[in-house]
Amino acid sequence: MKKFLLFLICSFLIGNIYGQNKVGTTAAPFLGIGAGPQAIGMGGAYTAVATDGSALYWNPAGASRVGQTQVLIEHTSYLLGTSYDYFAGIVALDENNVIGFSVTDLNYGSEDVTTVQNPDGTGEKWSAMDLAVGLSYARNLTDRFSIGGTAKMIRQTIWRESATGWALDAGLLYITPFNDLKIGMEIANFGTDMQMTGQDLYVTYDPAKSLAGNNKSIPAEYYTASYPLPLLFRVGLAMDVLHTEDNVITVAVDALHPSDNNQSVNVGAQYAWNKMVYARIGYKSLGVPNSQEGLTFGFGLGYELTYNLNLRVDYAYEAYGLLQNIQKFSLALSF
Repeated sequence: MKKFLLFLICSFLIGNIYGQNKVGTTAAPFLGIGAGPQAIGMGGAYTAVATDGSALYWNPAGASRVGQTQVLIEHTSYLLGTSYDYFAGIVALDENNVIGFSVTDLNYGSEDVTTVQNPDGTGEKWSAMDLAVGLSYARNLTDRFSIGGTAKMIRQTIWRESATGWALDAGLLYITPFNDLKIGMEIANFGTDMQMTGQDLYVTYDPAKSLAGNNKSIPAEYYTASYPLPLLFRVGLAMDVLHTEDNVITVAVDALHPSDNNQSVNVGAQYAWNKMVYARIGYKSLGVPNSQEGLTFGFGLGYELTYNLNLRVDYAYEAYGLLQNIQKFSLALSF
């Protein structure tokens, strides 16, 4: 508990240092896209709930509570013709230790390259994508306290330019004696700055155009600014307000303190029947002025294929204001 409280105090201090409203001033904003229909269906209030493959995103400490080896695959037709895909694999080493692997991919598609001389296209195509690859470890220290962390590589690419960064996520999960109330917290994206480099930034330069006989083609490179990663601190509470043999109702709330936006609150609830049918509802980004995010809902279906082999399909809908909506689908296999 002393370590738990020390982590909490340090986390809030770090959040206060970086927690200014600086929208659009960080690299890799795709890291803020929530993974998993289960979480989005509950409005993103998932830091203390996450005990499936998407825990590697929301709170790696929750991965040690999965109890099985699991593979999760998600696909989302994201905003403005982009596509978002998420893969997570969790391997249970024993009843208390797990390792995980995750891949996040935001693909912007491709378009024809046009120039003033070739307005109909040069025959080339340009594309852009964002990628994050993470390796995680989580451990149950006691029957009520878990820790976890993720090291990840982050890469952004636009045509022939790219930027690479490295980051760490760290999370805690504590199940209190009070009606098994869960407290979860995570610091995400603590890492290096990112700076674009690439062949299109290479140029030749004449430092003395007024002088004859000098070298007019000195190799040079355009300098691009570096930007920090979107540091995020979140803390969540979750509790089963109804828990019988066949019926479970869970309510959850998350408070978020990002380095590049306003502080906000997410709320959500889930109803589970017999570990087979799930219904979820939530609301995102409470406290963010002019936010396009808001109401979310979703459902899931679980089925035991064979002994100790379980399949679950999940869906989530998120209203997105002027940008219409986002729909997420995932498939999870546990064994």
